[in-house]
Amino acid sequence: MKAQLEALVDLMIAKGVHYGDARREFDRVFLTRALQDCKGNVCKASERIGMHRNTLSRKIDELHLHKKKSA
Repeated sequence: MKAQLEALVDLMIAKGVHYGDARREFDRVFLTRALQDCKGNVCKASERIGMHRNTLSRKIDELHLHKKKSA
């Protein structure tokens, strides 16, 4: 996985992607996947990724992510 990440970073730098943009997109994808995996349960997602649930909630708001509600 490390080699894939390094290759992606090399490509992003070569394409001129700025650090802030890369970080924001990583956060968006990572947190969306964690929330999907936990069916929108912020508490479970925060435990799974090792982030305090208040921090996760703040990031969800900052990134304008929508929490998937359970049926």
